[in-house]
Amino acid sequence: MNYWLMKTEPETFSWQDLAKQKRTLWDGVRNYQARNNMMAMKKGDKVLIYHSVSDKCVVGIAVVSKEFFPDPTTDDKHWVAVELIPDKPLKKTISLEQIKSTKELAEMKLIKQSRLSVMPVTKAEFNKIISLGS
Repeated sequence: MNYWLMKTEPETFSWQDLAKQKRTLWDGVRNYQARNNMMAMKKGDKVLIYHSVSDKCVVGIAVVSKEFFPDPTTDDKHWVAVELIPDKPLKKTISLEQIKSTKELAEMKLIKQSRLSVMPVTKAEFNKIISLGS
């Protein structure tokens, strides 16, 4: 199993929207590195959902329910989408400041590549965020 972090602007599509819809296509990604990360996702992988821009915090856990396929929002064959289902919200959201101040999370791509919208997370980083959010 692999672990990921995916960013979303809560004003556009929030964790609450995912929980209400029960599944969603994660589409519209137009960055090659983020696309490559989506192409590496496997069914069953865990995904940290991160509210970007206004909230800047990890809010929940989703699961990849369908591996990459052509992005239905474009005719350009270079872009892909994945399907996600909600797993559970975190009891406590984990802010970017909290991530930055936690020694075990100092090497997270969220800090090192802050503009990337889809990124891998190590198992240790995933577990640390889950423990902080419990």
